[in-house]
Amino acid sequence: MDDQFDLVVIGGGPGGYPAAIRAAQNGLNVALVEGKEMGGTCLNRGCIPTKTLIANANVLKQAEDAEEFGILTGGITFDYGRMVDRKDRVVGKIRKGVEGLMASNKITLIRGWAEYLSPTEIKVKLANGEDKIIHANKSVIATGSEPREIPAFKVDGAKVHDSTTVLNLKALPKKMVIIGGGIIGCEFASLFKTLDVEVVVVEMLPTLLPLEAKSVSDAIMKHFMKQGIKYFVGTLVERLEHQGDQIEIVLGNGEKVTTDMALVAVGRSLNTNKVGLDKAGVHVNEKGFVLTNEHMETNVPGIYAVGDIASKWWLAHVATHQGIVAGDHAAGIDATMHYEAVPSVIYTTPEIATVGLSLEQAIEKEHDASVSMFPYQAIGKAQAENHTDGFAQIVWDKKTGAVIGAQIVGHDAGTLIAEMTLAIQNELTIESVTETIHAHPTIAEIWLEAALQAHEKPLHMPPRRKAS
Repeated sequence: MDDQFDLVVIGGGPGGYPAAIRAAQNGLNVALVEGKEMGGTCLNRGCIPTKTLIANANVLKQAEDAEEFGILTGGITFDYGRMVDRKDRVVGKIRKGVEGLMASNKITLIRGWAEYLSPTEIKVKLANGEDKIIHANKSVIATGSEPREIPAFKVDGAKVHDSTTVLNLKALPKKMVIIGGGIIGCEFASLFKTLDVEVVVVEMLPTLLPLEAKSVSDAIMKHFMKQGIKYFVGTLVERLEHQGDQIEIVLGNGEKVTTDMALVAVGRSLNTNKVGLDKAGVHVNEKGFVLTNEHMETNVPGIYAVGDIASKWWLAHVATHQGIVAGDHAAGIDATMHYEAVPSVIYTTPEIATVGLSLEQAIEKEHDASVSMFPYQAIGKAQAENHTDGFAQIVWDKKTGAVIGAQIVGHDAGTLIAEMTLAIQNELTIESVTETIHAHPTIAEIWLEAALQAHEKPLHMPPRRKAS
């Protein structure tokens, strides 16, 4: 039976389902096609499960540090299997909520795998093996990405894992080697170290978190060293060798590391090769990215693409905003995408958050830029909560005073970055921050102090001595 819709969304992840909801809110008759679980990688195999495990680990760390607050707990132990069970419950609850949103917005949910037959005709392979043909005036491609497969590091889900299979562990190894020191690798390194796993990270580029500001990369390497996380940078992994119950990691520098398990965290591959994009006439570049304009529309009028397949920003919240733009534009509303103020959060210990330009990027773009930094340890609330590691810094243009970037390494960084995101998005100046009353005592005061530091007038730091 053929079905006709105003808009069909292919993929129910953080880009796809918001596109469907927004289009439905705009009065369109919408269908969403999803072959796996609603919520996509982020909800089921990424953001939510990992952050739930990290939340579990943070509670453990708080309990271990309780004596500092005058709380005597006795011996502290944990059950990783129960942590995983809680993770699954959280994911299941949120997934059920997303499915409920489809129903409440009168979106037709079709379980299956979609493939274009033409720009307006889509074949869906249903779970029972039958084909269903649907027609749509417009469509949104939101097929996401999967962990990249590296033939030399074959994932078996037992001794060698990727970021998906490692979430299925019910018990932790004594030692884990993580191949890749980017965001995923560093987050898992922090998680497992907090849970008493011996962790080694190997990164082929010169620093951990190589895409971040130098000050951020330097900070996380310093903290990892302090926490006892061993790492190799500027080092290739030549091969993995199975030796009984263990794995030997052979490094390019000649060293060998023996481990119980390995986690391969070396990027992701785009899901664009099985959707029939050629039959739809949609252009894909040599790296597999779908090319779009500022409305998230592809070269084919009425076909949109959002999320990992359409952006250098592989972030759930970027995908969501793109989905909103696509859902509006498909309904005839003038909506455009912007990337000047994209926040990014890395859930290491300590947490990291950034937005806008780093100082290095600002100088490269020929800004007359400066950076002003303030440490957590000089903030009263941070002292009260015993969260004194880290710093916040603002990158600003000395000619205009405009805030053009910010980086924060420390407790609750992901929440705190919102203030600087709002400042950059609305083209506010460093004076806009200093003239804003910040509640006391809060860690958010760190932005006020960093802004005051821009003109060397911080309240809670001694003045710098001027050279005589």
